[in-house]
Amino acid sequence: MEKITLSKKDRLSVAWRHQFLQGSWNYERMQNGGWCYSIIPAIKKLYPNKDDQIAALKRHMEFYNTHPYVSAPVMGVTLALEEERANGVSVDDAAIQGVKVGMMGPLAGVFDALRQGTAIPIVASIAIGMGMDGNFFGPIFYMIVTVLYVMVPCYWMFQTSYKKGKEAVNGLFASGKLERFMTLAMAVGAITLGGLEATTVTVTSSTVLHLGSSDMVLQETIFDAIFKGLLPVGFVFL
Repeated sequence: MEKITLSKKDRLSVAWRHQFLQGSWNYERMQNGGWCYSIIPAIKKLYPNKDDQIAALKRHMEFYNTHPYVSAPVMGVTLALEEERANGVSVDDAAIQGVKVGMMGPLAGVFDALRQGTAIPIVASIAIGMGMDGNFFGPIFYMIVTVLYVMVPCYWMFQTSYKKGKEAVNGLFASGKLERFMTLAMAVGAITLGGLEATTVTVTSSTVLHLGSSDMVLQETIFDAIFKGLLPVGFVFL
């Protein structure tokens, strides 16, 4: 039997559809509809028989939920497994679903924090700085960069995970590199957020305490004495 291989065009079609992962979402199985929509071009190529296509889509209608931006490597590995199965390798439904479930949780936890805690504060701080200087390109810069830092890494992860299979992701978790990168990224994000707060958030108090014959300005004698910017920090944490 001639080996069935997904071409670059096939993978591009899946990657493009995968950008709309959350276009079909439900409270029972979360992103399974969007996942099935994404993988249809690959299923049609791998399984010419209609009954095999139906069976393949049924197994991909199981529960699926992860961070939409890092679902790409899960899809890449899944395509590699489906390709192996279509070529006669013993890969059952449980193995495919097990890989999806095993990857979606850790990746979601990592990249939820990475995006909200690092990427957004850094990009937003630059865009806000541009806007405060009267540069109309600030919001445009924000939109362009947020699209690029989603699409470019997602496509790279998708292709790499397809070519290397599940060993690529397993190796990344086992090596500890991802943990070290996350620690560094979160630190950078926290520093950036702190700098953004210090330069853009202004909260002061005009309260004056009348103590006998003297007046105490709350802002100067208490808040600023503890450390300057105490009120803005408290406001941000609220």
